[in-house]
Amino acid sequence: MSGFSGVLQLTDLDDFITPSQECIKPVQIAKSKSGTGAKITIQDDGSYLQTDRDGSTQKLQKVEISLSDCLACSGCITSAESVLVTQQSQEEILRVFEENKQLKASGADAKLIVVSLSIQPILSIANHYDLSVNECAAKLITYFKNLGADMVVDMTIAEDFALLESQREFVRRFRSTEIDGVKNVLPMLASSCPGWVCYAEKTHGSYILPYISVTKSPQQIMGSLIKQWVGGNLGGRSIYHVTLMPCYDKKLEAAREDFFSQETQSRDVDCVITAIELQQMLAKEDCNLESLEKSNFSQPWLLKENTDVSPCLSKHVGSGSGGYCDHIFKYAAKELFGEEVENLEYHNLRNPDFREVILEKEGKILLRFAIANGFRNIQNLVQKLKRGKSQYHYVEVMACPSGCLNGGAQIRPREGTVLKELTLELENLYSSLPVKTPEEDKVVKELYEGWLGGLESDKCTALLHTQYHAVEKTTNALNIKW
Repeated sequence: MSGFSGVLQLTDLDDFITPSQECIKPVQIAKSKSGTGAKITIQDDGSYLQTDRDGSTQKLQKVEISLSDCLACSGCITSAESVLVTQQSQEEILRVFEENKQLKASGADAKLIVVSLSIQPILSIANHYDLSVNECAAKLITYFKNLGADMVVDMTIAEDFALLESQREFVRRFRSTEIDGVKNVLPMLASSCPGWVCYAEKTHGSYILPYISVTKSPQQIMGSLIKQWVGGNLGGRSIYHVTLMPCYDKKLEAAREDFFSQETQSRDVDCVITAIELQQMLAKEDCNLESLEKSNFSQPWLLKENTDVSPCLSKHVGSGSGGYCDHIFKYAAKELFGEEVENLEYHNLRNPDFREVILEKEGKILLRFAIANGFRNIQNLVQKLKRGKSQYHYVEVMACPSGCLNGGAQIRPREGTVLKELTLELENLYSSLPVKTPEEDKVVKELYEGWLGGLESDKCTALLHTQYHAVEKTTNALNIKW
């Protein structure tokens, strides 16, 4: 697929969860004066030309669909939505970089551009260009700094926050039969996948939303950290925040109104670039990633120390989607039942993308967790919840089959390689990384105190948690069947 163009784009359609595959937007259509008999033809450039009976022609205007339109819609959902958005494109990020360079050259106030790199697209790019993971990260830092980035940072710290907050949230739910007047808040369902969250908001409304964890995704936690903490310690300097992510749905997530900060008057994440788009940018610029010099990550949250560090990327125990199921299971086993669990033994259910793990003692099941990847498994899970048949306490839910390592915007397989083989290569690459334990991260502990005012504080709740909104399907909209 090429870069974003001026029309709605759809990627693989095999994982749509609605049979109609509708895209809905109210549009005012100016009628032609010619009355009936007009013909519409598609031009070589993809535009539409209307030819009236008298031979006159007029070029038809394309309908532009913004992020707000998509979030307000209740039509199409895929594991990799790709929608025209003026603030979420390659062209936009390059425009911002160039504009910032001109401001700096003229001595005017320029934005501080910060780029956050998540692990899954780094693995995708490293695999594609035959680089080691850390070498790839070091060269990506150089690439973005050549474009005009002031800082390039590793997102692992935000992933640590997301895991720690999810652990504590689960234990609170387990110990309580009612939260904010809502009963039956178990199973807790993962919230880091925006494709899944968007599907739940549009398709199942208020029924399913109470089950979803209110902990923000790592992307949005990173956004709060960069805009609130880093920006605040730089005297409120204007920051433009870019994230490199494995799926297009992260663009939708970044555009949610819930993630617009009244304090900074900006979104926590201004632009999301995916692995596929980065590959396209490199190809368009004829940039040889392998030939670039290596650079270091910045760590702007370390205010009194040398903030540059060589890339030394790590993994979290568990799945390549962040390891939520493993971390929460181990924490809950110890916190709730005093049980130390080292290795989790999963067994597959319907397929390898739906598997569960159980903590059992004296014949009694204490915890039953699962991982459900892909919309087919998600639908089965939702139907069980609606029938009151779910026995799970927690489910790690991801829209893409095989999870985030197989995100819809990861670089596609080379010719001669099938997707399953590529996914296995990425899983093996991820498994080769050293393990990081969030509880042992000293920087995270310091930020809990210095930035958030301690665990369970009001600021912690405000900056690390979010809310969801049921989206009602409108009936007076223009329906386009694809």
